Amino acid sequence: MAQNITTLLPPSEPKRGPLVSRVWVQVTALVLLCGLAILGFLGYRAYTADPPIAAQVQTSQGQVVYTGADVIAGQKLFLRKGLMEYGSIFGHGAYLGPDFTADYLHRAALIATREYGGSTSSTARDKVVADFKTNRYNAKSDTVTYSDAQARAFRELVAHYTEYFGPQSAANGLLPEAITDPVEVKQLTAYFAWSAWAGSTLRPDKNYSYTNNWPPDRLVGNTMTADVVVWSVLSLIVLLAGIGVLFAAFGRWGERMGWRGRQADTISFRRPDDVAVTPTQRACAYFFLVVGLLFLVQTLVGAASEHYRADLTSFFGFNLGQWLPYNLVRTWHVQLSIFWTATSFLATALFLAPIISGREPRRQSWLAYGLLGALVVVVFGSLIGEGLDIHGWLSPALHAFGMQGWEYLDLGRVWQVLLTLALFFWAFMLFRGLRRAMVAQSRINLPWLFFYTGLAIPAFYAVGLLTSSESSYTVADFWRFMVVHLWVEDFLEIFTTVLVAYLFVMLGVIRRRVAMTIIYLDIILYSIGGVVGTMHHLYFSGTAAETMALGAFFSAAEVLPLTFLTVEAWSFLQLGSRQEESSATPFPHRWAVMFLVAVGFWNFLGAGIFGFLVNLPVVSYYEIGTALTANHAHAAMMGVYGMLAIGLALFCLRYLIPEEHWSDRLAKISFWSTNIGLAWMCFATLLPLGIVQLYKSVGDGYFAARQLKFITNPSNSLIEWMRLPGDVVFIVGGALPFLWLCWLAVRYRSRNQAMEEPEDVLFTEIGEPAGAGGADNGR
Repeated sequence: MAQNITTLLPPSEPKRGPLVSRVWVQVTALVLLCGLAILGFLGYRAYTADPPIAAQVQTSQGQVVYTGADVIAGQKLFLRKGLMEYGSIFGHGAYLGPDFTADYLHRAALIATREYGGSTSSTARDKVVADFKTNRYNAKSDTVTYSDAQARAFRELVAHYTEYFGPQSAANGLLPEAITDPVEVKQLTAYFAWSAWAGSTLRPDKNYSYTNNWPPDRLVGNTMTADVVVWSVLSLIVLLAGIGVLFAAFGRWGERMGWRGRQADTISFRRPDDVAVTPTQRACAYFFLVVGLLFLVQTLVGAASEHYRADLTSFFGFNLGQWLPYNLVRTWHVQLSIFWTATSFLATALFLAPIISGREPRRQSWLAYGLLGALVVVVFGSLIGEGLDIHGWLSPALHAFGMQGWEYLDLGRVWQVLLTLALFFWAFMLFRGLRRAMVAQSRINLPWLFFYTGLAIPAFYAVGLLTSSESSYTVADFWRFMVVHLWVEDFLEIFTTVLVAYLFVMLGVIRRRVAMTIIYLDIILYSIGGVVGTMHHLYFSGTAAETMALGAFFSAAEVLPLTFLTVEAWSFLQLGSRQEESSATPFPHRWAVMFLVAVGFWNFLGAGIFGFLVNLPVVSYYEIGTALTANHAHAAMMGVYGMLAIGLALFCLRYLIPEEHWSDRLAKISFWSTNIGLAWMCFATLLPLGIVQLYKSVGDGYFAARQLKFITNPSNSLIEWMRLPGDVVFIVGGALPFLWLCWLAVRYRSRNQAMEEPEDVLFTEIGEPAGAGGADNGR
């Protein structure tokens, strides 16, 4: 850092000006800022329109039923015990246990109906609806008044949940005697009761509840609102209009848009063995070994969590739940999905930086080993802490090392802070690595875009720190989905677009100008839908109706960039194969490119079709928290980010593993096995089960569709067992060969080492038609 930055620019090389019109930059910035401004407004509404937590809930005679402190304590207990990775609140969480909002609401309504004379009495039904719909919150005294029937329901449901989390807990997929303290059970029931109150009681001056009448339940008069229907229809219109505009743009400017290969007569790729690697690139071999190990562990705990749905109490005769209950293996499965894919992206960026800059900063490899050590400590420390907390072996004083409990942000606060710092440290390393290339380029060219999008990764992950176990659920969910959606589905997606585009530039396959056009176009398309589209997760989390309106309207536009990828899939595939045919030397990245092609396929199917299916408010109203959500999550997370992480790793491993030890066969087996296994998961189990569950939800109510009794009935269990062959193919044929390649990279990592890289390090020459514009390198 002590070196003057201007000395990094070779005196003979003038600074390169912008390669695209500044109009691209201005439009991109405008669209992004508009999206973030709307998101800011909806964030303000999340703080001001969330359901109140009354200081006291009492009967009409003034007897205290439960307090606001009980609700907060119940939420903290719910999170600390990992129950969001077992069941859900407001439909958000895991899919084995019940949705406790719907569960409490329906059971309480049944008890109240009984108290008023039974289900055959129309008077009783009307009284129940009036009890649950009337808003008796007094802001001045900060109290809510329950009817006697509601108070009776609370007392009976404390007894019900005492049984559920006590003697019956092991049979329900939890640790034996998971929660036995009567005070804690009452606090947990108070939390469920508050969420049910918010789900049924009308907002002031509105004819729908704080959660837009979710969950659907006829007993309390919760039916679909006009907003749900109207915004579903409008989002369909937006989708059709957007696709029309996209194809019209392709018709008009198609030659300038998308993945257009260099019109070269010949291209000669360097043999991977001829490419010297820097010390940091050699260090990346250890990163990829960690990636391979975490991927394998994630598949194993994923298979274990799936087994609970097929056989709740026995793992092939072994009592797995005693040590690894469902909520623990599911927590690890979700956390590891983020850890291993993110580690692959970080390592790939560090691997590419010296190729882009042409030189590696001194002692960069030391920093890389330090970063790897920090990541290993955070990953394994957080996994162990989560296990200790769920088992109750962590004292309250050490809770910051244990289970934070918000799904996808399960890791303890200490690990979350350390991970955020590690990501910023990685961004600093990226800056060091790219600095030489950045000073030689306009601030809107590729090296800067690479750094900007890299810096966005720690910046947007850091917003997850705004959640806490004491936050209002609505507010916590808003910030949680800034990480789950905005970070993963937008900024990580844009970063990987830059990564892949730059990768093809460095291979000489496309020009920098084409790469930049793709990147700016992608940022615009993702910003139009993806930023505000984050709100499609918050339709029923206690947010105001405008959150649903804007979320549905803009999330329909999320399909546009995915359609763009599909339209361009053939061009993308040809980038590798066409150049291979015309190359004097073999194209070394066939299977890396095949994984990238798979990304395009799963992006359209998993994120696009499956995602749009569950994003429509009219569908989400009945299916949130069902197997259709899991189907979308698996196809999008593994299909897009998982395939991408493996593809990028294979690209780097190709230069780390000597030619005589590299195996195209293993890469091929891993490619087909992961794709076949994933397709099997989706089409043999998750999609059909999701449809069955949706049918049940619409016909008999959401409560019924989320009950363990329904999920584990013989027909559904058979569908769950049908997933077993796909899981075996995925693990044995997909994860293990990839891990073996990662191991080969560590064992035989190239000894051909250098601190500097020549220009066009990945190819030697390009023969181009006259007037084609001359050579174009990656820097």
